[in-house]
Amino acid sequence: MGEEIDLRRLVIRTYHVTDIEEGDTNKVLADGCLYYSKKVLAGILSGYPQLEALDIKLIPPGSEGHNRYTNTIMDIIPVSTKVLGKLGEGITHTLTGVYVLLTGVDVNGKQAHEFGSSEGNLRERLYLNRAGTPGDGDFILSFDVTLKAGKGQEREGVTAAHRACDEWIQIFREQMKKFRGEKCTQRHEYHDIVRPGKKRVVIVKQVAGQGAMYDMSLFAKEPSGMEGGKSIIDMGNMPVLVTPNEYRDGILRSMQ
Repeated sequence: MGEEIDLRRLVIRTYHVTDIEEGDTNKVLADGCLYYSKKVLAGILSGYPQLEALDIKLIPPGSEGHNRYTNTIMDIIPVSTKVLGKLGEGITHTLTGVYVLLTGVDVNGKQAHEFGSSEGNLRERLYLNRAGTPGDGDFILSFDVTLKAGKGQEREGVTAAHRACDEWIQIFREQMKKFRGEKCTQRHEYHDIVRPGKKRVVIVKQVAGQGAMYDMSLFAKEPSGMEGGKSIIDMGNMPVLVTPNEYRDGILRSMQ
């Protein structure tokens, strides 16, 4: 048997958010303060003719904070950014203590869904403390999209909703790139290692790619991002190989 080969190294630095308030612009500080703004939404909305309106709601942690109506949940998105390298290697900065919740409905009240919608009381619709979902103590920034009539069931409209949300998150990402490493709350290091002579393990993940509003984006420039991403539909729904660190770093973006 040969020696282990270290193919790539991924460092994820986390910065914990403890306080969120509405402000004049999107701003996040390494000391745990985050300010969100609705004023930037008009400029984002103007670039997407499929969308009618955008809104932001702050949902505090706790069951009472979640005791509210929500439109159907389209995605739960961590706020992360690449500082060095590409997805799957280098350095990533990510916020803990907060998630972005993308929700959608059209102007006629038809929820953005295909097989089933999840509108209703958020406390009953959102399972906490799972992989990829907020925890009991996490803030939620709800990015609520109103689509033009019928666009919530079309790939074009759903993609526009995801892109608009991603554009809003990118304002935070650009600031997070400049966070000092020693200010991080936690630091995690991961390696993709080849062990010659050992068993080769492949995990098969089936992803959405039906062609209506059911899609999956891969290989974006940012973790869990949209810009630069490729649709699994446009790639012919063919098998795609990703590394463990690419998967860990957010190379898949579900667009259901």
